[in-house]
Amino acid sequence: MKNLMIAFVLCVLGVPVWGQDTLPLTFTEAVSIGLEQNLEYKTRKNQQEVLSMSRINARLRHLPSVNINSNFNRQVGQQFQQVEGQLIVTNQINDIISSGLNARIPIFYGFQRLNETKAAGFLEEAGENALARAKEEVSFTIAQQYLQVLLDEQLYAIAMENLENQKNQLEQIEGFVEVGLRTLSDQYNQQSEVARLETVALNAKIQWETDLWALAETLQLEPNSLPLPAPVVLDQNHSEWLEMGIQEIYDLAIQHRRDLKEQELLAQGNQRLLAAAKGSLYPQLSAFFNYNTFFTSLDERTISDQLLMVYPQRIFGFSLSIPVFNNFNNKTAITRARVEMMNQKLEKTAMERKIFQEVKLALENFKAAIQTKTSTELQLKAAQEAQKAISERFSLGVSNFVDLAQANEQLVTAQADHIQAAYTLFFQKIIMNYAIGLLAEDLQL
Repeated sequence: MKNLMIAFVLCVLGVPVWGQDTLPLTFTEAVSIGLEQNLEYKTRKNQQEVLSMSRINARLRHLPSVNINSNFNRQVGQQFQQVEGQLIVTNQINDIISSGLNARIPIFYGFQRLNETKAAGFLEEAGENALARAKEEVSFTIAQQYLQVLLDEQLYAIAMENLENQKNQLEQIEGFVEVGLRTLSDQYNQQSEVARLETVALNAKIQWETDLWALAETLQLEPNSLPLPAPVVLDQNHSEWLEMGIQEIYDLAIQHRRDLKEQELLAQGNQRLLAAAKGSLYPQLSAFFNYNTFFTSLDERTISDQLLMVYPQRIFGFSLSIPVFNNFNNKTAITRARVEMMNQKLEKTAMERKIFQEVKLALENFKAAIQTKTSTELQLKAAQEAQKAISERFSLGVSNFVDLAQANEQLVTAQADHIQAAYTLFFQKIIMNYAIGLLAEDLQL
């Protein structure tokens, strides 16, 4: 009966009522759309490109740096020429072409380049873990809203089913009044109940539509488009976490939480950056090679002869730089790097404590959700039997209207509590996977 009612509701509340385009989608499709549209995830993805390029740059800095320069200029006015020991000054135009090639290779920079390369690798890997955790966060948010929409759909179906049952009950009472088996007060009370349930059904419909719009906003759908989530299978085995202790689950979370791995890698990267900053206190040795040549219009020889044969000049050697006093620039950089490393270690410790709290709370809520689901199953069975018995007694004229109204209300409450408990248990498993860091691997709706 409930499935037929849901189908009826979808037909009634489709395009003709809401006036919106519906987009049927599964949870996997919803996550895919969300990852494409989520601003924070896209920003992190763009930042990861910078981290990857920074790692490549740090590696290539071990190789020689080569630059080619060329200048073209004209001098108008006095020109100085040295001819046979004399300095001759003339007033004319001199066209000059100068070119050069400069190469420099680091030999020893206090292990700065080596530590910066390792730090760049740690930072890139940390960014990959941050991106993976951001993906889990997007999936978690969409899962929460996706399941809420499905729950709203079920609650609306329960409200509509109850409304239809009470309308039928009203027709039955009207028949009893006509033959004198019931009083008009029972009829009026039932009419009042039907009017109240119409309001309840309307509120349930509004809540369903509101959560649909929230999901559409998260997925960044078109302004005139609403998602139509596919149903999920709620009857699944939820006992795997009950066989594990809190410490065992916490250890599992330490192994799989990508945000904790991110903090660990950031701490290692900052430690390498501190070592690189300390390298600035050591002498720096590099080798260099310079090749320079030029052409002048005051020389009658050809351009190729001047550039390639007459004026080429080669300079090569070593360059040694010893830091003596740099206005505390180096020490300031070292202090800044040390503070960054210490702060990162503090964040890592705080993350470990936070993970333990999240795992413990998720496990306790998971156990409570299992008990709640079991209790609501018993509550629903008892409410169904009670409503059935009182309805039969009411038809026979033995029970009064108040007893029937209370039985109907208890049945609807039990139905709503049961479906809410089922969805809550299902979502608590998602929360467990999210707290442990297994959401991306185990999330299947």
